[in-house]
Parts: sequence; structure tokens; C-alpha cells
Amino acid sequence: MDLSYFRKTALMFATGAVVALTAIQGASAADRIRVHGTVESLDGDTLKIKSPDGKDVMVMMKSGINVLGVKNASAADIKPGDFVGVGSQPTASGVNGAVQVVIFPASMKGTGEGDRPWDVKPNGSMTNATVANAVKDVNGPTLTLAYKGGERKINIPNGTKIVALAPATKDNLKPGAGVSVQGVSRGDNMVAADRVSVGLDGVIPPM
Repeated sequence: MDLSYFRKTALMFATGAVVALTAIQGASAADRIRVHGTVESLDGDTLKIKSPDGKDVMVMMKSGINVLGVKNASAADIKPGDFVGVGSQPTASGVNGAVQVVIFPASMKGTGEGDRPWDVKPNGSMTNATVANAVKDVNGPTLTLAYKGGERKINIPNGTKIVALAPATKDNLKPGAGVSVQGVSRGDNMVAADRVSVGLDGVIPPM
């Protein structure tokens, strides 16, 4: 697998934001869209998925596209020294509460490091950082995440969606698999995609 491509794909996935990497066919970053759904069929480089609202979406995948896998994990898998991407929201306690957590493989430590707004949830933040400390709490562990220029404490409530990134191939794009696609809309529920992530073993990729 091309590690540089894997890193770029994971950055877009883990930040939960549209990142202005190389736009396909001259499209600007503003033209990029994200589509989530389940696989209906795969024919060559054409992927047909069913969106949550029941619409069929035809996805034309870039030739030779690498597919990013997403597998289930748990809070017990998060250890000091790990590099994670955590989407969170403010809480009354003053410590942000996690909505989703992505655990990066060791080879991708530092990908998209920092703390930035996250548009998936109101007042949300996405923090890609190293776990400096993990303190157990009755409501789940509280992580101290350290990144260049700062740190953030985030509580991981019980039931938080936690996943880990893993290699995958087009063979994993089987009917019923959950997918997340990023690319450029071609109208009429068609997307020219250069980023595809697929849930492994029934996992639904997070936003």
C-alpha cells in the first residue's frame, strides 16, 4: 500500500472536515462532498451505494484508488503514547466530551496534528494528538491530548464510537458494508471519488 496516499486519506477521514488536497479534474475544495451509505454493488471502478435517506448514489472511483479500512476498537485500546483523532463537544463540566475516537496506527503518528473546529457537531472540535495521560473515571476515561502548541482534556463517555484505522482493498467493498466517500459531485446522485473508507466486520465509518 502507498503509505503517503494512506496518510492523506486518513487525514481527511480523521479530521471530519473537507481538506483541500489535490482537487480532481480542476474542482475547488468548495466543490468537494462527503457521502455515507452502504454498498449495493461494485462493478469495476463503479460503486453503487444506498445513502441513509434511501437514495441510490453512483460512485465513480479513481483508477487504482486505495481503500481505507475502519475497524471497531474500545477505550481499553487507547494507551499513553498513542496518536488519536477525537471529535468532541463542550459539556457543562468544562471538559469536552468525545463523540467519536479514531486510533491511528503507529506509522501514522503526527497525521493532521492539532486542534481545529469540527463541523459535524455544534461547537465541535477535532483534536489529532498524542495521548499524554489517561485517567479512569466512572463516566469513562479522561484523556490529556498533547499536540504542538497546546493540549486538551477530553472525557470518553461510555458508549462513545471508537474505531481504529486499518488497511483494506476493493475486495472489502461488499454488499452491505458501510462506506464513506469523498469526492466531487457530478449531479444526479453521482460522485467522482478519490477517497473511500469502508467498515470492516460490520463497522459503520464515523463522520
